[in-house]
Amino acid sequence: MKRLFLKSVAATTLAGLFLSGTALAADITGAGATFPFPIYAKWAEAYKKETGVGLNYQSIGSSGGIRQIRAKTVAFGASDAPVPGADLDKDGMVQFPAVIGGTVPVFNLEGFKPGDVRINGTVLAEIYMGTITNWNDPKLVALNPGRPLPNQAITVVHRADGSGTTFNFTDYLAVVSKDWADKVGKGAAVKWTAASSVGGKGNEGVAANVSRIKGSIGYVEYAYAKRNNIPHMRMLNADGKYVDPDDKTFAAAAAGADWFSVPGMGVSLVNAKGADSWPISTASFILMYKAPADKAASNEVLKFFDWAFKNGKQMALELEYVPLPDALTAQIRQRVWTQIAR
Repeated sequence: MKRLFLKSVAATTLAGLFLSGTALAADITGAGATFPFPIYAKWAEAYKKETGVGLNYQSIGSSGGIRQIRAKTVAFGASDAPVPGADLDKDGMVQFPAVIGGTVPVFNLEGFKPGDVRINGTVLAEIYMGTITNWNDPKLVALNPGRPLPNQAITVVHRADGSGTTFNFTDYLAVVSKDWADKVGKGAAVKWTAASSVGGKGNEGVAANVSRIKGSIGYVEYAYAKRNNIPHMRMLNADGKYVDPDDKTFAAAAAGADWFSVPGMGVSLVNAKGADSWPISTASFILMYKAPADKAASNEVLKFFDWAFKNGKQMALELEYVPLPDALTAQIRQRVWTQIAR
């Protein structure tokens, strides 16, 4: 089996980046979403070289990150499922986006390359509900004229842990499919109804299962698909255009976002209008306390993200994430970070 991108990242970071004994006292601690882990790892490596400060980030899923920050065992939590404003107020926390990316449906069919299979939201929902069980189902065939699909059973791969990627994926399906909204709904964890299904922990677990299981379909953050050479599907967006995932289509989906219209900046980007918009785009969010128990540690987190906002744009683009615009990061500094006691 080909070694996954995440494993190679973890191998290098464990050697000195994330668990460095020499800089442990100054290291930043965080936990949560696997969705942004590749870019956080890249930022952290460059930041450590420049400042000597490391990042101990546990890539455990959004639900785990929320639990860790609420337990006050880390200086920041990370989640792709935004925490509602009322819960932020109750917990005494602030929330802000750090980077934008996209969730992509990926598949394993012999002889098919990235973008060879087209899909829309309603058909994707039917696959994940278990209504469509074979790759040559008439509804899939109709979306792919001239592309013979095999008479092969579909194995659905989903997250086994509480996940912001799942929240983003199911948020989209609930918007485009009334059946999905009524029968399954959206959330960081849902009841998967397809009879032939397999769970994986983290984006890396889903990627590993799709790579291993012939005839499978899954959903992952795009960096995991690209770096592990797992074919993605082309998707029909809200404007009726088939698009491929990349930093440009993710940026198009975020172009009209009114970030401060929702408490905690928790704006949904799914099914955004625009001819170039990727339909399952999302921001990944950071959670911090307004009155942190350890102000020095909290300040180090802000220094790290301030540096990343200023210096990490090209690194984000190289991994097909979308860095936040300078105007938005300026607003985050002025309207969010000023709420955190220094």
